Amino acid sequence: QVQLVESGGGLVQAGGSLRLSCAASGSIFSINVMGWYRQAPGKQRELVADITYGGSTNYANSVKGRFTISRDNAKNTVYLQMNSLKPEDTAVYYCVRSQKGFVYWGQGTQVTVSS
Repeated sequence: QVQLVESGGGLVQAGGSLRLSCAASGSIFSINVMGWYRQAPGKQRELVADITYGGSTNYANSVKGRFTISRDNAKNTVYLQMNSLKPEDTAVYYCVRSQKGFVYWGQGTQVTVSS
């Protein structure tokens, strides 16, 4: 079993920045992908960005150039630096980790961007 603990959400004005963190613990395997999804009210959950153990990244078109995903493998932690935030980025952000065919989710952290 893997536990994911997120932090860093909050309220920010449009144009501002936030940094999300997600620390994994438990049955950790080195071959894994970590990432972030988000879900806005009334919308489906969508991929924001993910990153492999080796550092290959993938971003949703809506956040390219504004968000940066990174990870510290020694700390089993993934980060999401969010810049130039827009009101449409408002959502609950979920950390996710996939390893050995299993997918684990964090509890979610609220990000609210005011206009």
